[in-house]
Amino acid sequence: MAKILVAEDEPDIRDLIVFILRMLGGYEVVAANNGEEAVQLAFKEIPDLILTDVRMPKMSGYEACQRIKAEPTTKHIPVVFLTARGQEQEVQAGIAAGGDEYLLKPFEQAQLLKKVADILTQAKK
Repeated sequence: MAKILVAEDEPDIRDLIVFILRMLGGYEVVAANNGEEAVQLAFKEIPDLILTDVRMPKMSGYEACQRIKAEPTTKHIPVVFLTARGQEQEVQAGIAAGGDEYLLKPFEQAQLLKKVADILTQAKK
């Protein structure tokens, strides 16, 4: 079973994502309240995938991604940014930070589960 780290500062959104991934997708999920906690959990848990918001307290999703991708033990982990900001400039900043994908909020459950499954399949290759 794949392990997914979810970093989201809005409790309702975080709980919804965790529910979708755990109950509907069957994934093991760990959750972080901010970017700093996401980095700590990434190093401790070594998840198979990280889903992170961009705008969070203590450390942005971009900064968290850069730190995670800078470490040999975690640089292979795919990072997907979940954000309401879909402007090209934001997408480019996410890719420049080391992100692998960008998923816009709001998203549908099926869309999230398909994206996660596709990325996990690709990462195994």
